[in-house]
Amino acid sequence: MRFLIDNALSPVFAELLTSAGHDATHVRDHGLQAAPDETVFALAAAQGRILVSADTDFGALLALRDAAKPSFVLFRGGPRRPEAQVALLLRSIPTLTDALDAGAVVVFEAARIRVRTLPFGRRL
Repeated sequence: MRFLIDNALSPVFAELLTSAGHDATHVRDHGLQAAPDETVFALAAAQGRILVSADTDFGALLALRDAAKPSFVLFRGGPRRPEAQVALLLRSIPTLTDALDAGAVVVFEAARIRVRTLPFGRRL
């Protein structure tokens, strides 16, 4: 899978995903560590990457644009260390692949994982 890791998460997150065989970059790799969310969002969409962040603003951007892509993974609560976050994501990928490929928001919380299909309001 292809991922773009937002500045709200450590660059180590991208390194660990790459080590696990995924195509992952961090916004710092693109010189976008101080870029507005809209710019980061546009890069993820243009490159066909799943956006990963701890910043809830990306969900709002998806809702405002009524967009089906890019998929968005949000870490909200739960582990804070990149090693634990990546381990959780990697364990979950087998069950999330279809949703992320089709367009979804996946929220990792302390006690659960929520999946919302994009664009918001679309029914399967």
